[in-house]
Amino acid sequence: MARVLETNWKGSLEGVVVTRYGHAVPCKRIKIIEAAHPVPDDAGLRASKELLNAVNNLSADDLVICLISGGGSSLLPMPADGVSLEDKQDISRALLKSGANITEMNCVRRHLSGIKGGRLAAACHPAQVLNLLISDVPGDNPMDIASGPTVGDPSSCADALDIIRRYNIELPPGARRLLESGEGETVKTDDPRLAKVSTHLIATPQLALLAAAEVAKKPVSIPFC
Repeated sequence: MARVLETNWKGSLEGVVVTRYGHAVPCKRIKIIEAAHPVPDDAGLRASKELLNAVNNLSADDLVICLISGGGSSLLPMPADGVSLEDKQDISRALLKSGANITEMNCVRRHLSGIKGGRLAAACHPAQVLNLLISDVPGDNPMDIASGPTVGDPSSCADALDIIRRYNIELPPGARRLLESGEGETVKTDDPRLAKVSTHLIATPQLALLAAAEVAKKPVSIPFC
């Protein structure tokens, strides 16, 4: 996604992209960082901080193009206050083993994050934000793709706690306090800092199936020997 944007964008451009180990491609104007998936690591934490630094002190004349695909929940593991990277790693492992679906896992992740759940978009304010999303989740809800770092989130800390109880997941004290106090609340859809955010799904599982169906409908000429 970064390379295609860089190739086709003719104006001024700079940025940071994080992807999983082994998936980086050379880019000239966009910095590519590799990190761990599905359990986050310190490289992902450093990348999260670099992303937030990149959108610091923007103006209303700036445009932030967010290239988001599946896997971002693990690649952007910045913990909220009172939660450590080790806590996030333990919770990620527990969620992966629990049988929780991706919507449930990402609800918990959003409420323990310092960058997901709309927080990255809020950090971009007052700039314009353009989200280009590749979905890997059933239903294609933007808040579930990479845990929605640049979209509003209608779910709550109470919802996250319900999921924790449902799957009997042990929470570190700092994470439990964050959820029970409500301090881990995400950025909501009506937050004025999100007024200049627009979101476009550019690829989804359903769109891929429809495209494959269209190809299958076309007549095929089979040569006879």
